[in-house]
Order: sequence, then structure tokens, then C-alpha cells
Amino acid sequence: MRNPFALPVAATVLASIVATSAMAAPASVRVLGQPVGSGAIQNDLEQPFFENFAERTGVNTQVRYSPVDTSGVSDAEGLRVLRNNLFGIVSLRLSQISGDEPTLLGFDLVGQNPTYEVARQNVDAYLPVADARLQERFNSKLLGVWPAGPQVIFCEPEINGLDDLRGKRVRVYDNILGNFMSGLGAAPVPLSFPETQQGIARGLVDCGVTGPSSANAAGWPEVTSYVYPLPVQMAMNGYAINLNVWNQYTEEEQAQLEAAFNELVDEIWAYSEELFEDASRCNTGGEPCVNGRAYSLTSMEVTEKDLQTVNEAVEATSLPNFIELCDRTNPSCSEDWKATVGANLGL
Repeated sequence: MRNPFALPVAATVLASIVATSAMAAPASVRVLGQPVGSGAIQNDLEQPFFENFAERTGVNTQVRYSPVDTSGVSDAEGLRVLRNNLFGIVSLRLSQISGDEPTLLGFDLVGQNPTYEVARQNVDAYLPVADARLQERFNSKLLGVWPAGPQVIFCEPEINGLDDLRGKRVRVYDNILGNFMSGLGAAPVPLSFPETQQGIARGLVDCGVTGPSSANAAGWPEVTSYVYPLPVQMAMNGYAINLNVWNQYTEEEQAQLEAAFNELVDEIWAYSEELFEDASRCNTGGEPCVNGRAYSLTSMEVTEKDLQTVNEAVEATSLPNFIELCDRTNPSCSEDWKATVGANLGL
């Protein structure tokens, strides 16, 4: 006699197998990382994390890690390759990808993040806003945001302050910084980080803005003579995962991944500050110089006038510029920023 329960039981087992299969963690994920030339954060923290991904996260997924400057992918394409799942996880260079999503500029307006402490408060406040936007438009979840470090000005011709940038060609990496430089009378030139060292050497640009550690790693002090250590931005970066990949993990595995990325991001925040101080000494021949190569740049003294110019830049130039860029594609953008970062800054 046919068992009347056989079909339902078989169907239940099959459904269970399908459900289990649907929730199986991906066996492997491609990861697009920071440029090798960007320095110690990529080499000492990011790459080891992904090379030991299963151990660090407790999730049984093998990772194939490629720094962006060895992958054939432009650092401006991070969101596009993530949305299309060409890479399941991407170490996003937020300024460089902001052309695709201007909302991300809200992490780092000129003058917004004068210290690491203020920057961390602003990032924590704004991250849910940016995450929601990436989930909506790029099918991606933002796992954390961290700073490369204070961005300062390196020049081959001598400068004694911001006024001396007038007429100079200055490498910039986003529209907010470009407009700030235009307001000073400089000519902003958008160059990718890997192109900038040679751009200075060939006279395509007179100056460039980056962090001391990144400049040291990329050899900028070989082609410049002066550094003006006035921090204008923090150069934020972030980790994001394609939602199709994310949804293959169980809730428990997702919690493990979030915990592991939170730990990595905390490590980078601390290391970024350490590297900034060390590289600032290395670039100017100071001691101790632990993580970088010793150079002999001349460091010019920052004026109170220029500090005030940067502090006032949020309200005077960068916020109006951000509103114009961002509200055009995301109507709630500036209001979301004002409710989070703006509230922190008392704006």
C-alpha cells in the first residue's frame, strides 16, 4: 500500500535541503582592496585580515584578495563592480567613488573633521544614512568606514600658506576639495592616487593633497620639496559587501562578519593616527621614524589665518557645494546630513 505520508515527508525534506542550500555561506568571495601604493594600512591590516578571513570572522569562506592597483579596475569603479558582483566585497575609496554616489561626500567635507575624535563621531552618525543609500542604489551593505588620516598639502615650489596656492595646479580627489581649491585661486586637477607622483615629477601638477603615510609609501617626497601640514580632510574609506553575497549567510554568520569588520575598522582608526604622526616625522627627517622611509621635506608652519579658513570652510564653501551636488540625485541628502553630522557640529 502506498504510504500517504511519503510525499509530504519527501517534500518537507526537499524544502529543508533547498532552504539550507539557499542559506549556505559562499565558498569563495572576490575582494577588491586598497592600492598597494597607499601604504601601511593596506599592507599591515587590510590584506592580512582578508588573507586570514575564515580565522578572523569564524565564517568558512575563502577570499581571493586583489589590491585595486593590481586588478585592472579603476578606484573610481568600486561601486559599479560591487553592484554587479564582480567583487563580493570592496574596500571603497569614498572620495574617488563619490561621482557615482555624492551622498558619500557627506562623510568628509572640507573642514568637517578637524580631529580623529570629531571624525569618528561624525562617521558613526552618518553611516546609517550612507548604508541605506548604498543598499537602495547599489545593492550593497556598508560594513564600516575609516580614515586614511589627515590630508595635507605637498608641493614642489615653495609655499608658505594657502594664499601661495593661487595659480598653482593642485591634485585633488573629489569635487568638494576641488571647489575649495578653486576658491583659493588654485587650479584643481583630478588625478588618481597612483598617477600623482609621476604627475608631480612631470610638472603636470605643482602640488598634491594626501596623507603623510600615503605620500611616504608612494614616494611623493622624492618629487616634492615642501609640505604644508594643514589638515583639510580625513580621506574616508569603507568596506561594503554585495547584498546577494550578504544574504547567503545565516543571521549568526552575518553577526560574526559584522563583529569582525567592526574590529578591523577599530584597529584601522587607531593605526591611522599612529601612522600619521610617524609619517609626518619620516617625511621631514624627524625621529623616531618607524614605519616609513626617511626623507627631508621642509615643513612650513601653519598659520592661524589658514586654520580659520579651513574651519570656516564647512559653512562657507563645502556644505553649499555638497548640497548642490548631492540633492540633485538624492533629494533628502542635505537634510539627512544636517540631522546627523550637522547636529554634531551644531550647524
